Amino acid sequence: MAAAATPIALAELAERLGCELLGDGAFSVAGVAALADARDDELSFVRSHRYLDAMRASRAGALIVPPGIDPGARPAIRSADPSLHFARAVEMLVVPPRPGPGIDARASVAPDASIDESAAIGPGVSVGAGAQIGADCVLHANVSIYAGVSIGTGCELHAGVVVREGSVLGDRVRLQPGVLIGGDGFGFLPSDSGGAQRVPQVGRVVIEDDVEIGAGSTVDRATLGETRIRRGAKIDNLVMIAHNCDIGEDAIIVAQSGLGGGTRVGRRAILMARVGAAGQLEVGEAAFVGARAGLHGDVPAGTRVWGSPAVAERRWHRENAALRHLPGALRRLRAVERKLGLRPAREGPAANDGPREGDPRGGDEV
Repeated sequence: MAAAATPIALAELAERLGCELLGDGAFSVAGVAALADARDDELSFVRSHRYLDAMRASRAGALIVPPGIDPGARPAIRSADPSLHFARAVEMLVVPPRPGPGIDARASVAPDASIDESAAIGPGVSVGAGAQIGADCVLHANVSIYAGVSIGTGCELHAGVVVREGSVLGDRVRLQPGVLIGGDGFGFLPSDSGGAQRVPQVGRVVIEDDVEIGAGSTVDRATLGETRIRRGAKIDNLVMIAHNCDIGEDAIIVAQSGLGGGTRVGRRAILMARVGAAGQLEVGEAAFVGARAGLHGDVPAGTRVWGSPAVAERRWHRENAALRHLPGALRRLRAVERKLGLRPAREGPAANDGPREGDPRGGDEV
């Protein structure tokens, strides 16, 4: 379990969460844990009836439970969304370690860089000419800030982050280890000499307030103009966002997705893991793109798509269900072709009319 803050009374926690208190409000919550690991002075949560057995077996001293679940003799907080309120409780209870303000002696800071006195600059950090670091920022070991970068207040950049020249970060931006902001986009044109002509990438990246970007992800600078990640967007590990993309407010992009240049993702849209988008596309507001989808056209606002190439969710489910019946349909088709004289009669045991249901070997071509 992570280190916990000063214990808090369950009644106070319920009030701060805006939820109903059940039972002893004086119970002192000393920490948080999963149901299986919780101690009798810790808080855990129950998502649904599916976890009733785990709840009964848990030693947790207090719970956050949804409507319809009886916590028994244990004090509890009633919540319509236990996962959400447990996450907020964790933020209140668990205090992550934070280095004290100041610039480590092993950091390298340009003479004309501006760093607020409340910021913490770790060992091996490099801050380039004219860069600005706002109040209460934390730059962990070996972060590289190029010239002319502007970083707002309350940001946290973990080890190995690189922010290239001219990039702008708003307030409370959090970048996990190895993130690269403002690298050159992949811009090349066929050359008359037979090779590839590099297209200079002279734009910038703007990341607005409350954005979080996961480890190893990259956001390319614009060819011209800007690549923009709008307020509250959450980007998972190993995501590639190409030049001139525009990611909408509160959008979510999950691991190993890649967006081609100029892609626009609308507000509150969700792209699940390993989505690939060709360039110059638009994913509309509140659209949902299923895992491993391949986007070759726009996705209208509010729609749900799956597959590669991506199609409407209901069509994708129908097509996948139909695939199970394809081997049998193929056998019946060939039988009809033989009766009509369009296919020779089967000869010997080697003849193959396609796989039988449940046969993992596959069959010949249609």
